[in-house]
Amino acid sequence: MKHRQLAGTGALLRLALRRDRLMMPVWILGVAALVLSLPASLESVYATPAERARVLATMNANGSLRALYGPAFGDSIGALTAWRGGVFAGLLAGVMSLIVVIRHTREEEETGRQELLSAAMVGRRAPLTAALLAALVANALVALLVTSGLAGRGAGGGSGGGAGGALALGLGIGATGMLFASAAAVTAQLTESARSAKGLAGALLGAAFVLRAAGDAGSADGASVLTWISPLGWLEHVRAFAAERWWVLALFAVAFAVQTAAAYALAGRRDLGMSFLAVRPGPAEGRLGGAGALAWRLQRGGLLGWSLGFLAAGAVFGGMADGATELVGDNAKTREIIERMGGAGGPAGLTDAFLATMAGMLGLVAALFIVSAVLRLGAEESGQRAEPVLAHSVGRLRWAAGHLAVAFGGSALILLLGGLGLGLGHGGALGQTVGGTLAQLPAVWVIGAVAALLYGVVPGHASAGWAVAGAALTLGWIGPALNLPRTVLDLSPFARLPRIPGSEPLTWAPLLILTALAAALVAAALAALRRRDLAA
Repeated sequence: MKHRQLAGTGALLRLALRRDRLMMPVWILGVAALVLSLPASLESVYATPAERARVLATMNANGSLRALYGPAFGDSIGALTAWRGGVFAGLLAGVMSLIVVIRHTREEEETGRQELLSAAMVGRRAPLTAALLAALVANALVALLVTSGLAGRGAGGGSGGGAGGALALGLGIGATGMLFASAAAVTAQLTESARSAKGLAGALLGAAFVLRAAGDAGSADGASVLTWISPLGWLEHVRAFAAERWWVLALFAVAFAVQTAAAYALAGRRDLGMSFLAVRPGPAEGRLGGAGALAWRLQRGGLLGWSLGFLAAGAVFGGMADGATELVGDNAKTREIIERMGGAGGPAGLTDAFLATMAGMLGLVAALFIVSAVLRLGAEESGQRAEPVLAHSVGRLRWAAGHLAVAFGGSALILLLGGLGLGLGHGGALGQTVGGTLAQLPAVWVIGAVAALLYGVVPGHASAGWAVAGAALTLGWIGPALNLPRTVLDLSPFARLPRIPGSEPLTWAPLLILTALAAALVAAALAALRRRDLAA
């Protein structure tokens, strides 16, 4: 009888891969590109073993850098690639995996599609199995691309461990993704909504990063207990390109098996659409005063999380600023890259350029928040929760404006807190750091306005807003280091912004033009929303 519980798994897997035929390749290529772009960049900056040894010593002596990237265990190009990109690639693989699993489990139940599918020959455990297999396909492709890409270019850098190091890093990133896929499988059973399941799984991912960062900040060799508690710390301890520790991969396998078994056990003990964490009933009489208050109530939890994250990230980035000059040293190539980012010569100029770069980084990440907040409109519509609201004396524009106010105002709030954290971490210059982060706001608003326009015009393809934010993030993150042509970098709205603090004078024209462009796009989005039919 057990085999019947998996009946239909193959068909559900094909359906999942077909539905994710656009989203999944973007994630896979993005994670692989993050890692594969690093060796060439590192080789151009640190060409000699002496330069790599010096930067290795500097990085491992700086607690803030260790908190962000972890300690480096070798001075080969491969080891520096694993140090610089390993944790972040694992983090992105984890996000990709939890999205895939929850999308094809809890979200299917929430929208009622799973009930229709279950009317056919679909076993009780087939949906969960298909979702985990879809995540396995994605993570296997990430591991394959990273391994083949690094091994093909000999990323060992002459210090040994070329193919072995590439395989260790690829397997480590893929294993991290699968570990959080199984964690998402558990949260999908515990909660009644896809948003809560993603929030709980995302909190686990964030806790893993915080534990690793706290452990690495206090230990130069990654030996802290806090680092060993975190799965991202396990990825670090695989030590790709630096005397690989293959046995650490067994920790991923054991944790994945335990979490997957728990997910199957929970799935077998609940009814379709039900959950183990009870949903609190609302008050007998509503207290919300309008559509704006409802939007705030729905999005305030997420905004609080983003706000605390930006404040903490700003403080960490600010604490690293004083070490920026020491890290650059007399390396002409690094100094050239910093100057392309807007810095001037001299220690003060390099520190300003570092702070301006971190302010720009916070702006790029804020673009992800605003896309998420804007696309909440689509989730409310497709979840048929917007319909009861609009059935009363609430117009579409008023309903949408409430959510857009939270999205656009919330992005200003998190950038303000990021700037405060940056200044407090650096120990001063609050005005300049807050001004630098708020200067990113018009570009963030343009990204959010594009997402709103996509929702208003083509709601079925509104998720393309993530691709727009991802493209801006990619161009801003690795574009300067790769020395991409100016015409390519200028495709991002962030390329037009003044670099603050720094030697570059504040120019208001690009800020005003981008703000006006965002306002025009939002107006077009609202006009389109007013004219189209809502999803039935």
